[in-house]
Amino acid sequence: MGKQLIILGAGESGVGAAILAKAKGYDVFVSDGGAISKPYEAELVQHGIAYEAGSHNMERILQADEVVKSPGIPEKAAVVKAIRAKGIPVISEVEFAYRYKGDSKIIGITGSNGKSTTTSLIYAICKAGGLDCALVGNIGYSIARQVAIDPKPLYVAEISSFQLDDIVTFRPDIAVLVNITEDHLDRYNYQFENYINAKFRITENQQPGDYCIYCADDEVTVANQHKFCNLTNLLPFTMKKEVRQGAYIKDEEMLIKVKEQEVRMSIHDFALKGKHNQYNTMAAGIAATVLDIRKDKIREAIQTFESLEHRMEPVATIRGVEYINDSKATNINSTWYALESMTKPTVLILGGVDKGNDYTVIEDLVTEKVKAIICMGVDNAKIHEAFAGKVPAIVDADSAKAAVMAAYKLAEKGDAVLLSPACASFDLFKNYEDRGTQFKMAVKEL
Repeated sequence: MGKQLIILGAGESGVGAAILAKAKGYDVFVSDGGAISKPYEAELVQHGIAYEAGSHNMERILQADEVVKSPGIPEKAAVVKAIRAKGIPVISEVEFAYRYKGDSKIIGITGSNGKSTTTSLIYAICKAGGLDCALVGNIGYSIARQVAIDPKPLYVAEISSFQLDDIVTFRPDIAVLVNITEDHLDRYNYQFENYINAKFRITENQQPGDYCIYCADDEVTVANQHKFCNLTNLLPFTMKKEVRQGAYIKDEEMLIKVKEQEVRMSIHDFALKGKHNQYNTMAAGIAATVLDIRKDKIREAIQTFESLEHRMEPVATIRGVEYINDSKATNINSTWYALESMTKPTVLILGGVDKGNDYTVIEDLVTEKVKAIICMGVDNAKIHEAFAGKVPAIVDADSAKAAVMAAYKLAEKGDAVLLSPACASFDLFKNYEDRGTQFKMAVKEL
């Protein structure tokens, strides 16, 4: 019998970890308190992995030598408390995958906003530069699945704070911390400090030859800079000053400097528009320069990059009204970035499962740019309270279709309709992708 490994949760990360564990000779058992989606269940069967759904067999779980916990499961869950009480080691799937990565290099990207865009852009530049790499983590396949099925010399990994919570040895060769703003506080006892510490863990095992790329204009990151491990290769990106190493924007030109390498590029050539995307582009450009990718390839990838689905994604223009899908905005700061880049009078669709949002963060932008708010959630009281009297109209909708119909009536030629909910989607939808897809379908039906 191999080592007893219990995997909690049978989503992408749990199933990926199970496939890797099985390949490495562990005695694996997957336990999911809810239902397992059909494709994942079929994979568990195909790989001959034992599993249960709808409940947790505590007797079996507490015999584990080790537990891999999916990032979606909070510490306060009864099953996790019981495992902790027995002193069984709990790790995350990225930690488990890290054990078996061999000589492969990892670029790990974390942050509150822009990490998916930055991760995808780094991956696009690596591909353009001819590197054999995979896009993994919180985006695409889990790292464990990739390591098990199709290992690569380089992994470009988006990593959430939940995945970092349970690392032990995980160490990216290049860490990217895009920014830190209040998010997921419901998982961190409503203590911002706990969430900040989780984000900084991306650098805690780094060694002198490794790199950490961070935003020197992000107040929270800078205030906590002492939490970076003692790296020699700290590479900041900024719009406020010139730096000797890292990247900065001055006179509408980006300049990247890493060791002796220099890359220059006009911000007008960036495919990604908006100030926040200039930060994401600097971060990605530094990572690519560290990897010695040719300058012309870096420039070319930055110029031609296509943005992500559900992130400021143009859907259609109907009767002179532009519809934009930003369903991936699951926190208030993401919505702030979305509103900041809007140039037309906006009908804003907000709402869902609130993670402790402080709506005053977007109050100024709403007052300046938003002509109507459509609340798309089960409980919209907090949004009404926050914006009553501050926008001409606030209406409720209980589906994507109803929200789009309401927007269609409220918007005039020259306006934009923006779905940027600032909340999680689990009250009315499966996830933010489902929410964005339903919104797009409703727009296309117009």
